[in-house]
Amino acid sequence: MVRVLAKPSWRPPNWLFPPAWAVLYILMAIAAWMVWREAGFAGAPLALTLWFAQLVLNAAWSWIFFGLKRMDLAFAELSALWLAILATILAFALHSTTAAWLMAPYLAWVSFAGILNLTMWRLNRGRVAA
Repeated sequence: MVRVLAKPSWRPPNWLFPPAWAVLYILMAIAAWMVWREAGFAGAPLALTLWFAQLVLNAAWSWIFFGLKRMDLAFAELSALWLAILATILAFALHSTTAAWLMAPYLAWVSFAGILNLTMWRLNRGRVAA
């Protein structure tokens, strides 16, 4: 049986997600470019590897949440993503304070997404989603 997912009343409207992600991806790209410009790949291998790793984790969350429809696994994966973003910020700060700060809105958004993911998981335990 297919049911509509229960969503918290404070969930943002669907139209907000594309522009929010567009802004976040622009900020992430500028931050990585600033670190690359300052140190290059040879001078910032950890920082840039972490940046690529968090991008992979970001894409994996969408696949797990929307593709597999596994909110439980998506929350665990989002926790790893959050840690990867924090590690990226700390690594970027060694090369560019501005680049590190440009990643802060992304960490805030993923923190919010984690709360939303966890809430939806709890609201929908035992349901089968479309």
